[in-house]
Order: sequence, then structure tokens, then C-alpha cells
Amino acid sequence: MSCDDSLVPLLEIACDESGSEGEKLIGGETDVFAHASARLDTSAAATCIQEVRDRIRSPATEYKANHLLREKHRAVLVWLLGESGPIHGCARVHLTDKTFFAVTKIVEVVDASLDAAAVHRAGRRALGREDWEAFLATVNDVLRGKLPADDFFAMVDLVRDAVDGPAHEFLGLLARSRPRVHAFRRRRVENPAMLPPLDPLAPAIVAAVDHWSAGGGPVSIVHDQQLSLTDDRIEQLKAMAGRLTSLTLVDSRLDPRIQVADFLAGVARRIASEELAGRGDAELAALLRPYVDPASLWGDERSWAALGN
Repeated sequence: MSCDDSLVPLLEIACDESGSEGEKLIGGETDVFAHASARLDTSAAATCIQEVRDRIRSPATEYKANHLLREKHRAVLVWLLGESGPIHGCARVHLTDKTFFAVTKIVEVVDASLDAAAVHRAGRRALGREDWEAFLATVNDVLRGKLPADDFFAMVDLVRDAVDGPAHEFLGLLARSRPRVHAFRRRRVENPAMLPPLDPLAPAIVAAVDHWSAGGGPVSIVHDQQLSLTDDRIEQLKAMAGRLTSLTLVDSRLDPRIQVADFLAGVARRIASEELAGRGDAELAALLRPYVDPASLWGDERSWAALGN
């Protein structure tokens, strides 16, 4: 089995994600979004899937990442990700720390010149991790039009009085950003066909194109079905990622290459989420590291030290 260029359609990659909850970034089922891309030919991907089935021996019709994440199948996961495994050098995964991504989007609205990582660190120090994330969850809901903006700004004033330093400064900027927040919300209503600005999927697809087109060639994508990727939005993605020539949505059950991407996205999300929570597995993090996109959107320095490369 090989991902040698002579066996693969030129720069056609297969993609899938794990942890997608649209624009709800905080307080959902997952705290990490993972988007994987694989450059394998169909035959190599089918062989990989069959080898996983032979090693796990589950009667399931469709294998998912959860099969690989069971402790009794750890050896299969180690094989899959390892240097001698079937996807080493042929796949990439872009990770998004959803809480940090929410901070980056808030900063874009408030003042794009701010350092999002510094704001994130200051907020956690000032309020504590739990209260900071609860505050960000409220901002997330305001920006996506789920909460009234005026009630939110009254809360910002209260929170600002309780902190000092960089966090106080940021909340002051946020308190004065009412026109920008209203404009952001208005654009969403007026342009329903636009890519959802708080959804990490589009930035991850652009990152995949950037990686695979590093040699200067065009990229085409076959992607697992996503209701959010309408024809209009695919055209917007092509404009954002200049070397993306096409994006075709395919049922993952019909394309083993997408199933391989699903494996990587699912196991990467779980490994990264455990690292983020302070329950990391050193062996699995080390195995995942060669696949992780350095351009991943990650704000936690401690866990990134284990995951980043």
C-alpha cells in the first residue's frame, strides 16, 4: 500500500470532519473540531479499510473512529497512525480549539489588531477558565443571533468591573463595539447564503488546500456530505482558497478515501480533546503529531506542546 504520487490522482484529496456543531462553539457536545484530508488512491484506501476490519473483526457495517478508540483495539490505532502504517505521509488533520476559535472571531469583530491568544490567556486568568468560557458562550450566542445584544452589553459592563489588566481593556473595547456587533448580526440576516462566519469548517478546508497545494498545483476535494456546503458556499470557498478547483460532496459509505479521512478526524479529535482537558495520552499524542497542521487554531499552550509539530 502506498501514497506515492504515481498511484494517486494529482492533488485530489478526500476530507471529513469530526466535532462539527455548526456555529455553536462552546457548551455543545465537543470542544475540538478536527478536519482531516487524505491523499490516497481508492484502491489504497479500500485496502486500509479492509485491514482495519480484519484486525478489529467487528460485525458493524460501517467502521468509524470509535472502533479504533476502544482500548481493546489500541494496537490497531497505533498501527494506523504509526510510521509503517498506511496513512503516514499521506494525510493531514487541522485542529480547532473551539473556545479559542470563538475568541478569534470575537476579536475580529471588536478589533482585529488584538492578539487573540493574549486576550484568551488574560480572560482565563481574570475570570477563571469556567467563568471565562461561560462568558464566551454568551458572546457566541449573541453573535449568532440567539440572544438579544442589548442585554449582553449590560452584562459586559458588569463583568468589566470585576477584572483588571488586559482583560479589563478587552472588555472595554467590547463594550464600545456595539455598532460592530449589530453590523455583524445584520450581515448574517441580509446574506443567508454566506459561509457561516462562526463555523470552523471553512477555515479548515482552506487550510487543507493551502497544505496540499504547497507545490503550486490545483487541488480538488471530495468531501463527506455537509448540509452547510451549498453550491453558493462552495463557490465562496473556491474564491477564498484560490487553488481549489472543485469540491464534490459524496456519501462517505461510497468512497473509502473519505472513510480513511473519517478515521483520522475522529481519532484526532478525541486525542486532542483529552490533551486539552489535561488527560493526554503521551503515546497517542506523539503518534498524532506528524499529522497535525501547524496552522491549526489552538490557544492552549500546554496541550499544543504535546500536539503541535
